[in-house]
Amino acid sequence: MFVLDNILISDDLVDAPFTCNLGACHGACCVHGDSGAPLEEGEIPDLEAVLPVVEHRLRPEAREIIREKGVWEESSPGQFAVTCVGVSECVFVTYEGPDAKCSIEKAFEEGKTPFRKPISCHLYPIRIEQLGEFDGLNYEQMDMCRSGVHCGTRNNLQLSDFLAGPLTRKYGHKWVKSLKETIEYRRSVFSESL
Repeated sequence: MFVLDNILISDDLVDAPFTCNLGACHGACCVHGDSGAPLEEGEIPDLEAVLPVVEHRLRPEAREIIREKGVWEESSPGQFAVTCVGVSECVFVTYEGPDAKCSIEKAFEEGKTPFRKPISCHLYPIRIEQLGEFDGLNYEQMDMCRSGVHCGTRNNLQLSDFLAGPLTRKYGHKWVKSLKETIEYRRSVFSESL
């Protein structure tokens, strides 16, 4: 693990080939897990504001859950998550054939909302963990994303490069530039030691 501006970064991110492969996983990260996607407290108003924009796209069972519980829940004291249909299927999921897609992101791409989707979704499979005054960035390596590892290897694309946009959204251009420089340095030092 290394530190960059009060952000702890797992060594797993240094050399991690990855590119999402929706054709293979069918959007599994939107429908599988232990709970809904983590939310930052500041994202709750954005999530509530986007509901009227995307509600017509949602499945009837998702609309029913939203009427009963809302679009977010407090998963533990001070921790928030998107509400799910069942245990882990995001209420904002829509299906295009076998593929689970985010109705919020679709509305964003159509210019109907400035909110793209929760940052935890945008950064996946990187997860942020609060560690006191630090953010801890960890690479959540799941079987459902194994095809993304193969795709990243085939395309010679690293996780930190694939997620440069979401990392910039969260931490800014300057921080992402420093991250890339630090990762390159750590790779070169490691390869020289072999």
